[in-house]
Amino acid sequence: AAGLVPGLRALSHGSTLALANKESLVTAGPLLMATAARHGARILPVDSEHSAIFQALIGEDLSTVDRIILTASGGALRDWPMTALASATVEQALAHPNWAMGQRITIDSASMFNKALEVIETREYFGIAPDRIEVIIHPESIIHSMVGFHDGAIMAHLGSPDMRHPIGYALNWPQRAPLPVARLDLAQLSTLTFRAPDLARYPALRLAREVMAIHGLAGAAFNAAKEVALDLFLAGRIGFMDMAALVEETLDRLSARETLGNAAKTLEDVLAMDHLARQEAAQAAARTGTTV
Repeated sequence: AAGLVPGLRALSHGSTLALANKESLVTAGPLLMATAARHGARILPVDSEHSAIFQALIGEDLSTVDRIILTASGGALRDWPMTALASATVEQALAHPNWAMGQRITIDSASMFNKALEVIETREYFGIAPDRIEVIIHPESIIHSMVGFHDGAIMAHLGSPDMRHPIGYALNWPQRAPLPVARLDLAQLSTLTFRAPDLARYPALRLAREVMAIHGLAGAAFNAAKEVALDLFLAGRIGFMDMAALVEETLDRLSARETLGNAAKTLEDVLAMDHLARQEAAQAAARTGTTV
């Protein structure tokens, strides 16, 4: 959530913002997009999935889009038996098979909280209805996302799992500049595989749907609770599967307050909900004997 304030400030100057901070759109998507429109600024997505969608939509009419399909690697624990997930350690969750990323995003990949945030980000950035946003597990991480159109066509963006591509694309947009990324050898790849995500294994995806149904300040609460839960897991104070349980309890308690569904009219509204959700998550952790 720390990226929201500088992001809004950049947009208020009419800048082009290459946005790698998905939390900004999750916590305050309408506020961010309205600020960009008001100041004639542009937001370019740097997340690999949203860069892929952005590129697949070039020259297309958004009204012809049937669905957006976000691909997910499944993270380091994707093939673990469900019974073992509760005992997963930080080190095990950090052993991502495809991507070299920071500690927090790698854990979020294993829990699929990262993908849950990206589902909300897709809704906020592209204005696509939640029921048209899908998630599919694609272990090879070669297809970065897909756009399906109402004529049945699907446009897929393929590339090596290397963040230099979406970063370089955004920095050089609207041109394509040569980038030092590996070129795909399709014959060597041979096979690309897909499977539907198990919502029991990845409850964060279900929670993202609930957050989008509430809308308003629910995204800010969701992200804040997730950040608290992640900190607790990294500190060894809660288990891997406890993160989603803590976020869900926080949302349940906050949903009793009328403010959760209110639109974020100002930055202060978002920051107040962020603070409240962190307090609520800490209290929920304390009730289970966890110290924050």
